[in-house]
Amino acid sequence: MKFDAKLAITAILSVALLTGCGAPSKKNAALIINDTVITKQQFNKEYDAMLGSPMIKQMGIDLKTNPDSYLNLMLKDKVVNDLIVKTILDNEMKKRHIEVKKDDVDKELKETIDKIGSKDKFNEALKQNGITAAQFKKDLEEEVKIKKFVDTLTIVKITDNDAKKFYNSNLDKFRYPDKVRASHILISADSDRIKEVILAQESSKNLTEEQIQKKVQQDLTEKHKKAERILAEAKKDPSKFAALAKNNSDDPGSAQVGGDLGYFTKDQMVEEFSKAAFNARPASVIGLVKTQFGWHIILVKDRVAAGTEPFDKVKDNIKLYLDNQAKIDALKKFVADAQKNAKIEYVDKDLDPNVIQEKIKEQIKVSPVAQAAEAAKKNNK
Repeated sequence: MKFDAKLAITAILSVALLTGCGAPSKKNAALIINDTVITKQQFNKEYDAMLGSPMIKQMGIDLKTNPDSYLNLMLKDKVVNDLIVKTILDNEMKKRHIEVKKDDVDKELKETIDKIGSKDKFNEALKQNGITAAQFKKDLEEEVKIKKFVDTLTIVKITDNDAKKFYNSNLDKFRYPDKVRASHILISADSDRIKEVILAQESSKNLTEEQIQKKVQQDLTEKHKKAERILAEAKKDPSKFAALAKNNSDDPGSAQVGGDLGYFTKDQMVEEFSKAAFNARPASVIGLVKTQFGWHIILVKDRVAAGTEPFDKVKDNIKLYLDNQAKIDALKKFVADAQKNAKIEYVDKDLDPNVIQEKIKEQIKVSPVAQAAEAAKKNNK
């Protein structure tokens, strides 16, 4: 079991780095946290960023047209809380002279890209989430800074005994089902795709539907014969399986690695494929197995019976997990204590959590569900 401390800490804070708190005049203030003034412009910047997040965009709701809607009030409450937490932490990190070097950020960035697989995949992930590379690096810098801050807190030391207790109390987390490791060669049998290819050919322009279907069937017959030839060759000499997969498989992902699919459980593959693979003996070549994707030739490499990971194998991961949990708990406690002792003035009264909560209660009262419940209550009297 793995634990990503960076993601967990980000989840606690879930807000971008504040900039330029300074000491602007109180008339421009939205709220004052201890001696730090958060301007209306700063609040609006964070609020607009929240409205522009991919999750809100997917909802297709224009929240700005209804500032007192339930969802809008919830978002406003979150932004206020995030700003308070971030300001408290930012000021505390300044007191402790916590700084981040460029090399620290570059190291974290490289580790992130390595986890994803490549820079192209990383950039694609940023694009899908609507984040620029500059914004990601800025957020990453803040995350590194927070991790350094957490290291200054008092953290409970995790022992082998702590790990053993966790292991014994969570055995289900360390159990695994039957697994098979296999490679495959796929010969595609997608009649729709074959038809598309035929129709794209200049020579097919004047063909009737019946003639096109006949050509599709001819193509499928040829593919089936090809699959049978490859199956015979693989059974004759299984050592050639990887080369056969690279040269013939229509599954581009696995073909590059000789058809290897790694270890998988029964529910990770389509039913026909799983049934064939799990019923076969290791080191055997089986086929043809027909699925929605086409014909498969399968080389079963290994089978592992269901069991439980031994403690010694998972001990270090458990200790890492518990250590990160201890860090998160320490950070949560610091934030809770700091918020309790903070002097907060809501210059803009609409940002006062008590005011927001009252408005949320009013929205709940006038919601269709609440009105229906009230009507039912009256009818029952």
